[in-house]
Amino acid sequence: MITQLAHLPARPIRARRLLLGCGVLAGPSYVIIGLAQALTREGFDLTRHPWSFLALGELGWIQTLNFLLTASAVIATAVGLRRALAPGRGGRWAPILVGVFGASMIGAAFFPADPAMGFPVGTPAGPGTVTLTGTLHMAVGGIGFLCMIGACYVIASRYAREGRKGWALYSRITGTLFLGAFAGIVSGGGVVWSNLAFLAGIVAVLIWLSLLSLDLSRRTA
Repeated sequence: MITQLAHLPARPIRARRLLLGCGVLAGPSYVIIGLAQALTREGFDLTRHPWSFLALGELGWIQTLNFLLTASAVIATAVGLRRALAPGRGGRWAPILVGVFGASMIGAAFFPADPAMGFPVGTPAGPGTVTLTGTLHMAVGGIGFLCMIGACYVIASRYAREGRKGWALYSRITGTLFLGAFAGIVSGGGVVWSNLAFLAGIVAVLIWLSLLSLDLSRRTA
């Protein structure tokens, strides 16, 4: 009986580390799969086309699957964050915000962007026709991005209270950079600098989520 009880605490810890492990892998896998497509898809230009365009065309199913797998990993991470951060500041809102970001990726998968700016191949140059599906894609994406920005600031507040100034500063910088990149793509979509800045912002915030998950997993251990 005593032996059985001794093993009970290890189970939730292992489950928590497994959930956080999803967060460690979510960012790198999404970036690697997306970048591989961006460099090989005919007609795709990183300086002109957002990554969401990769879900269009005959091979669009690859990016759609990438969205869904990453979304599942992010939602699992949110559950892990809930367990790792509770109790304490941010223990409720950080997981909720990250979970909404994951849900937004599911929405982005089901509501693809509108073809535009010559992609997929055969699409006329220019902004293209705006449809309800494309509008929903932008709407759910925007909600998710804002939630991740909020999550960065919530975690920054948590770590500042714990005296972990380096992590607090890193989280604030990531949130601010992503906010600037998001504002840039909203105001200047299609412009080279805004597309590249937004891509850098997405990569930065996903790396932040991976490192946060890794840090909490190690602290759990």
